[in-house]
Amino acid sequence: MLSYFQAAILGLVQGISELFPISSLGHSIILLGLFGWNINHDANYFLTFLVATHFATAAVLFLFYWKDWVRIISGIARSVRRRNLNVDADAQLGWLLIVGTVPTGLVGLLFQKQVEKLFISPAYVAGFLMLNGGMLYLAEILRRKAKNSGRLADADHRIAAELSYWQSIKVGLMQIFALLPGFSRTGSTIAGGLMVGLAHEDALRFSFLLATPIIGAAAVLKLPGLFASGSSMVIGPALMGAACAAVAAYFSVKFLIRYFESRTLTPFAIYCFLAGVLSLVLLH
Repeated sequence: MLSYFQAAILGLVQGISELFPISSLGHSIILLGLFGWNINHDANYFLTFLVATHFATAAVLFLFYWKDWVRIISGIARSVRRRNLNVDADAQLGWLLIVGTVPTGLVGLLFQKQVEKLFISPAYVAGFLMLNGGMLYLAEILRRKAKNSGRLADADHRIAAELSYWQSIKVGLMQIFALLPGFSRTGSTIAGGLMVGLAHEDALRFSFLLATPIIGAAAVLKLPGLFASGSSMVIGPALMGAACAAVAAYFSVKFLIRYFESRTLTPFAIYCFLAGVLSLVLLH
């Protein structure tokens, strides 16, 4: 079982690393190995803890962008009424997010059991973390020059103008990497955004908008199991972890929005590679 102290530490780590392009699940599993905490990361209580912290992160993202989501959902409703997907920029962005969400949603539903078996030893996860660093670095090398939509002041309108539906599917497909512990959801979708021509700040924004329904839906599907257990030994630490994750996620969003206005993925790529190497050394 998780203690409240362990839940708080892991919650803070999850809230930061879920939104930074460095893999939250990978860091959680590696930390368990490094600290020598006797926690079974395949056990239901730990999966429940992860669900609670992911739900908290999704809630923070939704609240941070709630005005955008009101516009996006309203745009989708208008497009349905008028039977026109591209009735306006808000509607177009909404459909881009929907088609970008479908690939990972289908893979997650079809291969959920197989994916959960990949919650393997910390050493393997450290290897995936190194590969995540390689992916981030490769994305910076291969990224296309950002398209010339700078005249549009609104970021959501820029994204709607620059992305095609096929490109949104490509970005969504990149999320599939994040099903492997050690690969980052944020990192993979930012990498995908860069490679289809988005600027860093717009790739981050699209990544956060794309992540909200995926993280939220996965958490909502399993949250009933958290409260159905009725055990304070499970619910208490999970709520502690969720609260810590929410606080960390809020400050992470604030920092990353400013960071990617002028900077790149390269420092995160270097960090992931070195952290993976160091973890392998320490774990052995």
